[in-house]
Amino acid sequence: MMIPGTFQQWVFYFFAAVLVFAALRVITARNPVHAALFLVLAFCTSSALWIQLEAEFLGIALILVYVGAVMVLFLFVVMMLDINLARLREGFWRYLPAGGLVAGLLIAEMSLILLQPYFGLDEMPRPAMAQAGHSNTKELGRLLYTDYVYPFELAAVILLVAIVAAIALTLRRRKQGKYIDPARQIAVRREDRVRIVSMPAEKGGE
Repeated sequence: MMIPGTFQQWVFYFFAAVLVFAALRVITARNPVHAALFLVLAFCTSSALWIQLEAEFLGIALILVYVGAVMVLFLFVVMMLDINLARLREGFWRYLPAGGLVAGLLIAEMSLILLQPYFGLDEMPRPAMAQAGHSNTKELGRLLYTDYVYPFELAAVILLVAIVAAIALTLRRRKQGKYIDPARQIAVRREDRVRIVSMPAEKGGE
């Protein structure tokens, strides 16, 4: 059963407004825990919009992967680390002009694209109703491994390179770092750690 057009538009505007508000609070919240929670809210509202667009698989995957795994990890890391908020805000005003310039360029590019006539309701009408038994997961898999197989494989290679680079950066030896060699610990002998010294007994004088 489809939702009537007017009610569906109000639902879309509601979730869109919540999404914009949550995204703004992510970058304006002073507490990193609050920023992470607002990011969770942004993911949930984005999932609602995906479901409204009849992309149930993407909406559920967004909740399970990002909210259920990535953001939980972020929250644990943020709450366990002792983050100095004053130090984080030291360079805010110094980098504000450059950040404002980049934000202005992004807004200008998005405006030039979204204000074109081919993004209107006449050029992009509501998609036709899906037939009975239609599977979004099956259709997504077919598109990924047929029409977009090369971009999909390229993205997989880039992610693999990023994983290898992250591991290499983590395992590199630093001069000021301290490391433990398990082989040397196992091969240690009692004589190397304990030395018994024979000393003559002495009686203290009164």
